[in-house]
Amino acid sequence: MALALLAGCDPPVPANADDSPADTDTRPLHLERALPKLPTVKLWVGDQELLAEVARSVAELSTGMMYRTNLAEGEAMLFVFARPHRTAFYMRNTTVPLTAAYIDIEGTILELHDLEPLNETPVPAESDQVQFVLETPRGWFGRHEVRPGAVLRTPYGSLRELDWRTLRPRAIR
Repeated sequence: MALALLAGCDPPVPANADDSPADTDTRPLHLERALPKLPTVKLWVGDQELLAEVARSVAELSTGMMYRTNLAEGEAMLFVFARPHRTAFYMRNTTVPLTAAYIDIEGTILELHDLEPLNETPVPAESDQVQFVLETPRGWFGRHEVRPGAVLRTPYGSLRELDWRTLRPRAIR
């Protein structure tokens, strides 16, 4: 899949800033093979349902869909970042045609970008408020008439209400 880049060439920000992957994760930023199937979460955009694998660690964020050979209709990969930022995705070692939605903390789709297989030219976000990126098979958003401004939901409510470490509702504090 696409490789996540942060503006300023910093490494990807893990989904939980208090998790320190650098302390325990000595793997390179991206793997030299496809990731195993990641944990999933159901997402809804209007009445459309997606089953999304969730990329959270540094290796998951930077490897994404690389080396995979397919992504079925109704499936996706959701990249979860610790904080909003300006991101750019590209398609190193990714042959599956994708569309990426750049999404804010509330789950609102800010931008949609078609990504070309094997194209390593970064596709930067216009916004510096991107907290999530959702990759789907190319054209999925158009086929389902989903446009910027649409809001993603989980079984537990908004994206903000999910604890991304456990993929369960956030505990009330």
